[in-house]
Amino acid sequence: MSIFVILLLPLIATALVAIPFKRPAWAAGVTVLSSLAVLVIAVRIVRLVSAGAPITSGLKSGVLKWISVDSLSALILLLIAFIGTTAAIFSFGYMAHGNYKPWKLRLYYANYNLFLFSMLAIPVLAEPTLVWIVVELTTLASALLVSFEDTREALEASWKYVVLSLMGAGVALLGFLLLFAAMQASGSKEAYTWGGLLNAAHSMPPVLLQFAFLLILIGLGAKAGLVPMHTWLPDAHSQAPSPVCALLSGIETSVILYVILRLFPVMQAAPNSHAETWAIVLGLISAGTAAFLLMQVSDYKRMFAFSTIEHMGIILTAVGLGAAASYGAVWQIVSHSLTKSFCFFAAGAVLLSIGTRGISSVRGLMRRSPVAGAALVFGALGITGAPPLAVFLSEFSIFKAGLAQKQYVVTGLLSVFIVIAFFGIMMHVNRMVFGARESESGEAHPDNYSVPGNRFHLPFSCRLALVLAAVPVLVLGFYIPQPLQILLSQAAAVLTAK
Repeated sequence: MSIFVILLLPLIATALVAIPFKRPAWAAGVTVLSSLAVLVIAVRIVRLVSAGAPITSGLKSGVLKWISVDSLSALILLLIAFIGTTAAIFSFGYMAHGNYKPWKLRLYYANYNLFLFSMLAIPVLAEPTLVWIVVELTTLASALLVSFEDTREALEASWKYVVLSLMGAGVALLGFLLLFAAMQASGSKEAYTWGGLLNAAHSMPPVLLQFAFLLILIGLGAKAGLVPMHTWLPDAHSQAPSPVCALLSGIETSVILYVILRLFPVMQAAPNSHAETWAIVLGLISAGTAAFLLMQVSDYKRMFAFSTIEHMGIILTAVGLGAAASYGAVWQIVSHSLTKSFCFFAAGAVLLSIGTRGISSVRGLMRRSPVAGAALVFGALGITGAPPLAVFLSEFSIFKAGLAQKQYVVTGLLSVFIVIAFFGIMMHVNRMVFGARESESGEAHPDNYSVPGNRFHLPFSCRLALVLAAVPVLVLGFYIPQPLQILLSQAAAVLTAK
């Protein structure tokens, strides 16, 4: 029952926010309350899954019979719910600050709830073709959010996002059809689900299975932002409203990667699949390319977008290292999602404070808005893996597993790319937060941000969202609660099931 409710709530919220109330806060309030309810139900589902067997719908017919939640999908569900809630709270003050017309705000929150619904549906569905359908639904809902500002740049970014994602969708669909054909060729009587594929993997034609995997990896990799299919991601994530960027970079890319990761146990059960090799190669290319691009980026929202590409590469590389790194891969998904969503909240706070996305235009941010400046520094340290924050622990776990597997070259390259990304991001953030603006003569001087009366005060909901998003990033760097540790271990076991 809880699974049905968690999917219905965003749809109900979509219908409610479309009601033309005169008070603009109506749509924001409904979205926040709906997201909070989704989070409460997600926590309940996680507790049930951690305590026993996977949750299923119990139905024998219809689309709903394909609903199933195990430990890995429950973890993704929890991340979607938490980030969806904090982004909804941040949206309350952020969107109100833009002085949009009431109908425009209703459109934003309606698409927001549809986007949340489509992401929630991905981990609760166990039938690959249905998963592909809701993956494409995320594209349609989020594309309208990317183009929300109606500027030329936003519309161009949205079209680029749609075109590349739909091209990838066609390739991925062919892969899923070949996967179904491989299962039929095996003679298996299992249902076409993630579990059924795993049970039939040993008898599937290897060539057909490998070709299907590569098509899905390339097709969905375009939407997950893997290099060289990544070109839409920096554009879309720089043009969308910052709360939407938190959803896009923080969780949507991880959700799409989750679909790809679902195939790795299947490939591991098949003989000579070479899936791990493909994962390592594509993962290192993505992490390395993004790390070097971070050195020359000029837009701080694009900076965090390139960081997302880097982290998708890190996660894929970790999966390629095998079972020993599966815990680190799952932990990296959690730490990246929580930290990257915070980074875009911080970027949104900077944009509200300064009014520009250009890195060179932002100097002395700490004087203009101490909250935005402190948040940007914390987010940058967090996402680059500085100790003792959450990403540091997950990356350390991956390094440890890589060295234990004697994958010295892979681990060494990954370490170099992470160090380059660290210096690239911190170089830009240091100048933005603490740097002084230069005069035409080249001499540095304090700007008018230092005038107390010019300090910008963020809306309360934005400050609240920053605090709520920062707590797990900080706490999980010191301490992992036992229930979460159990869930992570169970999720890692699903990732390496044979």
